[in-house]
Amino acid sequence: MSVHGTGTPRSATAVPPAIEPPAPDQPDRSNPPDGAAPDALTIVPARHYARWVAAAAAVVVIAQLLHGLATNPVWEWHVFRAYFLSETILQAVWVTLQLTLYATVLGFLLGTVLAFMRLSRNPVLQTVAWTYIWIFRSIPVIVQLVFWFNLSALYERLGVGIPFGPVFWSVDSNSLIGTIGAAVIGLTLHQAAYAAEVVRGGVVAVDRGQLEAAAALGIPRLRQIRRIVLPQAMRAILPTAGNEIIGLLKGTSVVYVMSIGELFYQVQVVYGRNGRVIPLLLVATAWYVVLTSLLSIGQYYVERHFARGADRTPPPTPIQRARHFARTLRARAAERERPVTALKQSGAGR
Repeated sequence: MSVHGTGTPRSATAVPPAIEPPAPDQPDRSNPPDGAAPDALTIVPARHYARWVAAAAAVVVIAQLLHGLATNPVWEWHVFRAYFLSETILQAVWVTLQLTLYATVLGFLLGTVLAFMRLSRNPVLQTVAWTYIWIFRSIPVIVQLVFWFNLSALYERLGVGIPFGPVFWSVDSNSLIGTIGAAVIGLTLHQAAYAAEVVRGGVVAVDRGQLEAAAALGIPRLRQIRRIVLPQAMRAILPTAGNEIIGLLKGTSVVYVMSIGELFYQVQVVYGRNGRVIPLLLVATAWYVVLTSLLSIGQYYVERHFARGADRTPPPTPIQRARHFARTLRARAAERERPVTALKQSGAGR
């Protein structure tokens, strides 16, 4: 073996340093005596004082609100109970649901057509769709409703015929478009402008390679959209679409300007007669909360359905969590009863 200079031999291995024994005045912490626990660091939990102060303030505010609801006589809860399920209010709720259903279905159908017009390569279709969305998003919905309500002032009769030529059939505008019809038209055209952007955003979110692969397989264009694009786009469409539907449900209250007997209008009529403004407004508020909650629950399960392709193991639903919690409680109760049963059996054997 050769040594070069004063360096270390190449084939020599590193020798680990020797472990020095602990000093006589220091305890050996690596080998604690029998029955004694080794010294541990004191763990001090983080104290979030600001969070506790904010939580306490929130609890105080909520307690004050609940106390006011329970003790303030102006709420007149007996009036609320009398009108909440009255026939007049239930009929108004049904009208509100009808307006929401018609405007949602027709608005999203028209919005889907507008969305694909904007995605089209035809400049005319793109321009028409963009102009429609621009105009109807710029005009407040209440202005649109009043305009359609007064359509007969602009066109006394509506007919079918050759453009710029003779009319083969015509009808009076008021008899063709009634009050409910004008409200549905106004809400539908307004909703379609927003639905178009919602659908377009969902379609754009789908990977372009999906369409290229479908085209390579010879799948027709309409089937590509119906079976490949839209099912994947629904995951991006549904959250915003759910918000739009809930907003539309509450937005039906603006049709009171057309004297349509929806929920808010009927509440106004009732408290205009008896002067019970606060409890009747509370009736309308409670019904809007109930309806929007039901829509939110439906949105949750629809989103869960369309997320199956991306999430193989979706989180449990609230009902499944409740069932699991109930089974856990029953299992714990059974475990607690077992020792008592065993003691009784042993006592009887003696």
